[in-house]
Amino acid sequence: MALKGNSEGPAAPACNGEPPVQERGGEDNAPDKNSLPLWWVCHCKPRCEKKVAALMQAHGFEHYLPLVRSERRYGARIKVFTKPLFPGYVFAKIPPEKKPLIYQQDLLARAFEVEDVPRLLAQLDDIRALLASGLDFTLKPLLTKGRRVRIISGPLKGVEGFVEAPESSGKHHGSGGGNTSGVLLSIDVLQQGLLVPVPAADLKVLP
Repeated sequence: MALKGNSEGPAAPACNGEPPVQERGGEDNAPDKNSLPLWWVCHCKPRCEKKVAALMQAHGFEHYLPLVRSERRYGARIKVFTKPLFPGYVFAKIPPEKKPLIYQQDLLARAFEVEDVPRLLAQLDDIRALLASGLDFTLKPLLTKGRRVRIISGPLKGVEGFVEAPESSGKHHGSGGGNTSGVLLSIDVLQQGLLVPVPAADLKVLP
């Protein structure tokens, strides 16, 4: 399904149409490093992304919930609404001592600390630019080596394995070759595996 980016500007709304909280300027005295805010990837419980963003807004935490415009038809009527670009996730900058606040309303499953913050912020800026452009795009899982996946269609539907050769090409046993993603089906007790060419569209990334 093609998605269209939210056209409300580079700073996409966090929850209810309001822009993300902006980081304030530094203080005269340098803060303790242990109290500096950290960026977290907040894994929300189902359909709680906007509530989590509203919670961050209420506590004054800088955050970002990328939203995309979507439409749903009810007979002759069309309802327009926004939904999370990445279902289940909100990005937030939270002081360590205030992290317990984000669990008060039982909206989160867990939160992961971001190690490479400059890289994350650069990628979020890229997402803002894409959403502001209004261009159509399709969300696609990033198939990197070692990612656990499940085959969701074809004769191997339901089989799980690990990505061994993302977008590989070449000849395989019983295959005519071509561009594929190689999925490794392992036989642990024998410490061996079978590399199977599977189209990326037939794979679901597992946690």
